[in-house]
Amino acid sequence: MAEKAEPFDQFDAWFADAEKAGEPMPTAMALATADAYGHPNVRMVLLKGADPRGFVFYTNLESVKGEELAGHPHAALTFHWQTLGRQVRARGPVEPVSTDEADEYFASRPRGSQIGAWASDQSRPLESALALEKKVAMVAAKHAVGTIARPPHWSGFRIMPVEIEFWQDRKFRLHERLRYTRPSVEHEQWTITRLYP
Repeated sequence: MAEKAEPFDQFDAWFADAEKAGEPMPTAMALATADAYGHPNVRMVLLKGADPRGFVFYTNLESVKGEELAGHPHAALTFHWQTLGRQVRARGPVEPVSTDEADEYFASRPRGSQIGAWASDQSRPLESALALEKKVAMVAAKHAVGTIARPPHWSGFRIMPVEIEFWQDRKFRLHERLRYTRPSVEHEQWTITRLYP
């Protein structure tokens, strides 16, 4: 594995490789958070931005992950690109994206997804599928014309990694592992370490 000095340059190269290889969902990532008791929760979300500031995803702020991140603003993520036999893991503190970032991304979403963001009480009990369909229909009727503003309970988070690891599958389980670490998000210099498989 040829290493790059900056982990996001390495990530960009691997992400481009995953897209070229026809990976079905290259943006899919497992996101781990923790509740007030320290119990972990993990689920798949979609990456919506990656640059030297961190990895961005969006959600309902009143969802389980939204509430967990509000109470304990740290997270970990994993990308697994089976087509290439590659994995990327990262972890670090989390911050909300700016209002402008959230508004811009929400405006780019399909209208049906915008309506869904207003209609869904994500993670809360649902009495029936019909109840959700009714709520979607009500929101759609309310927003029949014109632009749909971003709901106040819907926004994004940025995971600002202090550690990123790149893993490449190799024969006989002699995998390549390359880990980038830094003491804090304010520290720009990364330390690169090769690890035993």
